[in-house]
Amino acid sequence: MKLEIAVVGLQGAVVAAEEGADRIELCSALELGGLTPSHGLMESCLEAAGAADRGLEIHPLIRCRPGDFRYSEDELATMVKEIRALLDQGANGVVLGALDSRNQLDVDAVRRLADAARDVNPDAELVFHRAVDETPDPAAAVGQLVELGFTRVLSSGGAATAGEGLPVLSRMVQSAEGRLQVMAGGGLAIADIAAMRRAGLDAVHLSAKRIVSASGAGSAGGGPSSYMVTDREIVAAAKAAVDAAG
Repeated sequence: MKLEIAVVGLQGAVVAAEEGADRIELCSALELGGLTPSHGLMESCLEAAGAADRGLEIHPLIRCRPGDFRYSEDELATMVKEIRALLDQGANGVVLGALDSRNQLDVDAVRRLADAARDVNPDAELVFHRAVDETPDPAAAVGQLVELGFTRVLSSGGAATAGEGLPVLSRMVQSAEGRLQVMAGGGLAIADIAAMRRAGLDAVHLSAKRIVSASGAGSAGGGPSSYMVTDREIVAAAKAAVDAAG
């Protein structure tokens, strides 16, 4: 089982590398559900991963705006450019997704984004993000993602937390039949990792975040002086749980 950490800055990439995570999902504005990271941030994280020399993979999120996953032509064109630029920089893969007006996979839009990635790097990993949890049946979407050539799907099983969604995640694993990796994420508790492994999940995904403010650090809070960092202790605990699960 692999460990992925969602990070929003260089600090998080360094922590993930040093604590033995297998990869990071790199994004900005995690408080908005995550948006595409800047090219400068991507470059800094690539340098950090190289310096750590631990094989940390970097998979940037491709999402040009917050809100729903129904994209206009202009938005899709923007995301195509983001995909090309970030893969050119050296990303190992990209994390993307798009839905139609019925909250089904927007196959045409997804294929367009996937094709853009393959044009730059035929070996780039393609990850469908948690937009899958807004579909009527995440397990039914697995077959479409296999046909579209995706490497992996991130899901909470359509529930508020991955722990609650474990029955659906198990069905997704069964539907994948080894053709697609299923990664649990979304409110994932470290205590749930062993159960995820027993259910056949290929990976787990955590933000491992805490909020830092001018008055100090804590798990809650907010305001204009606050920002998000990756908590080393949470990453270390998640890594230990993954290792223990086998």
